[in-house]
Amino acid sequence: MDSTVTTATNESVWGGGNQPLGASYGKLMMWFFLVSDALTFSGFLASYGFSRFKFIETWPIAELVFTHVPFFHGDYPLYYVAFMTFILIMSSVTMVLAVDAGHKMQQTRVIWYLFLTIIGGAIFVGSQAWEWSTFIRGDYGALETKGGRILQFVKADTGERAALADFAKNIPSEREDLQRDKGLWFQSEGYLTSRSVDEVVEGFVANPNILIRTETINDDNHKTVLTREESLKRIKDAAHVVEGANLIHNEYGSRLFADFFFFITGFHGFHVFSGVMINIIIFFNVILGTYERRGHYEMVEKIGLYWHFVDLVWVFVFTFFYLV
Repeated sequence: MDSTVTTATNESVWGGGNQPLGASYGKLMMWFFLVSDALTFSGFLASYGFSRFKFIETWPIAELVFTHVPFFHGDYPLYYVAFMTFILIMSSVTMVLAVDAGHKMQQTRVIWYLFLTIIGGAIFVGSQAWEWSTFIRGDYGALETKGGRILQFVKADTGERAALADFAKNIPSEREDLQRDKGLWFQSEGYLTSRSVDEVVEGFVANPNILIRTETINDDNHKTVLTREESLKRIKDAAHVVEGANLIHNEYGSRLFADFFFFITGFHGFHVFSGVMINIIIFFNVILGTYERRGHYEMVEKIGLYWHFVDLVWVFVFTFFYLV
C-alpha cells in the first residue's frame, strides 16, 4: 500500500512525457535559452572585470562619467541611471501582475498590466539611447597624449571640470577645401573637433586657473590633479583633441571602458527592445482574445520569464559597471 502511494506521488511530481515537472515544451525551451543567455552575459561581465582589474589605476570612475539628467544642467552622479533601473524593476512588477491575472483568466487586467510593462520598457530603451548620445557627444572635451593617455581639465579654485570652450583660444586660420578635380591625391575629411590642439594649449598656458587631471587614481580614490608646473610640462605631450567617446577615442579615460560600455549596455538594450516588441505583439493578441480562446495565458508567462531575466541582468550590469 505504501509503495503504491509512493509511486503515485512520484508520478504526480514527475509526469514524464512531453511535460516533465508539469512544464510545457515552450517553458522548457525558454529556460534553456535563458540559461545560455545568462552564460553569455556572464562572459561579458567577467571580461569587463578582468580588464578593469588589469587597468584599475587608470580606469574611469563612473560617478565622474554618468552625471547627466535630461533637461537639467549640473552634475548628478548616477541619478538618471538609478531612475532607469527603478523603471525597469517596476516594469518587472507589472509583468508579475499580468502573469497572475492571466492565471485567473482576467483579460482586462492582463491588458492594463502588459500596457504598463511596455511603457516601462520603452522608457528604459529611450533613456538608454539618450545616455548613449550624451556619452558619444561629450560636453567637456580633453586632450590625448602621444602615448594614448587622456588629459582632462579642472578649475583650480573649485576643482570642477573645465570644458575646452571655457579657456581655449580662437586662432584664425585659413583652410583650403579639397576638391576631387584638384591635385593628384584626394582624401575626404573626417570628423573635426571644435578646437585644435594649438588653441587648447595656448588657452591653457594663458589661464593659470586651469589644471590638468590625469587618468591615474590616487589613494583617495580620486583622479590625480597635477600642480600648475606639472600641468605645463604634461600638456607638451598633447597630440589630439578628444570630444566625447567612441570605439577609438574616449575623453573620459581608457578606450576599453567605452568599448565595454557600448557592447554590454548595447547588448542588454537589444534584449530590452526585443522584449518590448514581443510584449506589443502579445498585448494585441490579448486584446483580440487569442489566449481566451486557447483557455490559458501561457504565452504571457513565457515572455514574463524573459522579461524578469532582462531585469535581473541589468541589476548585475548596474552593480558591476556603474556602482563598483
